Amino acid sequence: MEQGKDDLMEKVIALCKRRGFVFPGSEIYGGLANSWDYGPLGAQLKKNIKDEWWRRFVEHRDDMVGLDAAVIMNPKVWEKSGHLATFNDPLVECKKCHARFRADQIDSAKPCQACSGKDGFTEPKNFNLMLKTSLGPTEEKASTVYLRPEIAQAMFVNFKNVLDTSRKRLPFGIASQGRAFRNEITPGNFIFRQREFDLMEFEYFVKPSEWDQHFDYWLTQMKQWVKDLGVKDEHVVYVPIADGERAHYSAKTIDVEYKYPFGQKELYGLASRTDFDLKNHFAEPPYQDPETNEKIYPYVIEPSFGLDRSVLVTLLEAFTEDKENDRVYLKLPKWVAPYKVAVFPLLANKPALVEKAREVFNQLTSQPTNQLTVAWDDRGNVGKRYYSQDEIGTPFCVTIDFETLGEEGSDQAKIDTVTVRDRDTMKQERVKISELPAYILAKLSE
Repeated sequence: MEQGKDDLMEKVIALCKRRGFVFPGSEIYGGLANSWDYGPLGAQLKKNIKDEWWRRFVEHRDDMVGLDAAVIMNPKVWEKSGHLATFNDPLVECKKCHARFRADQIDSAKPCQACSGKDGFTEPKNFNLMLKTSLGPTEEKASTVYLRPEIAQAMFVNFKNVLDTSRKRLPFGIASQGRAFRNEITPGNFIFRQREFDLMEFEYFVKPSEWDQHFDYWLTQMKQWVKDLGVKDEHVVYVPIADGERAHYSAKTIDVEYKYPFGQKELYGLASRTDFDLKNHFAEPPYQDPETNEKIYPYVIEPSFGLDRSVLVTLLEAFTEDKENDRVYLKLPKWVAPYKVAVFPLLANKPALVEKAREVFNQLTSQPTNQLTVAWDDRGNVGKRYYSQDEIGTPFCVTIDFETLGEEGSDQAKIDTVTVRDRDTMKQERVKISELPAYILAKLSE
């Protein structure tokens, strides 16, 4: 992220629209305020992050299980959790244009940022962020339900179900990924703050006397995840939240903040939620220690990861302007890249080249491990195709040329070999077709 902060965000947004990472939602009807749709490349990049998170924190551990819960829950869940009463933001309104803002995100002594009016703002009032809807054929108070504003509560209310079926012992975690909804007063900054967004988090249940050591462990794991996303150390700040500023139930909270082009703001969060949530939902202690037979309310450590913000930060970090070679490219970590390799025939109007290139494409896409997402591109000259793949972050490009076919005058040693070009260095290497899958997989794991 070596660009000037003043225009980096605009350049990333433009690239996302131009290349199919992120589109404005409902665009043909004029859009909807801060609604965004992930295009073909964005959907794949987002899926890669989700899948790696799930592999790392669920599938590759024996102390974590998964949960895929309903978006709409019994309203009593939100009553017990305190969301209906306290899930609020302070709202103020411009007295001139009536634009509304979060009171904690503006300077009320300055003119309105919407109309430049100097008439001042109303006194702050609480604005509940829960999004309501109705179930059933009639709209009445009894049918009112809410789109979940977070995914954590499902893991708490299912604690006993998971415990009884998985037979886990403390410490263990329940992980979930999914969509959450908040009626934000002032969404904005592209996909940073939206009214519907994806979260990845887990509730890690521990003995009350051991919560601090588990907190430190998960902080270390989160730091490694941030690094693996390609985030430079100097762009991330771990901010301890002081007493009186964090949630009343939290024994300790650290915000993982990122230096966005629009300011330093939250990326992830890590909190010790103590036994607050389990006590809200269970009248009796839901866990019995198998060694002491003591019934307890476990404490909870909650690492929370915003998926959309993960996508945004990954793109901001990867965006690179290479002025020496007159190109823009995404220096994505290889595991994040939507396509791992692109296959080209040198010329699209030479059937023999196209046929051979299709054979190579099919060879790469039919790997038994199914680890390779492969792009096909035969448009324009090969130099433009290289730069086109650079711009979307494809780590390797494979070109089938006349030497691959062994046409007259070709170097006989290059028959049945292809050119493999590296995105970052732009260096090219000849590789035997028979060895190509293993070569690419080895490079991806470096």
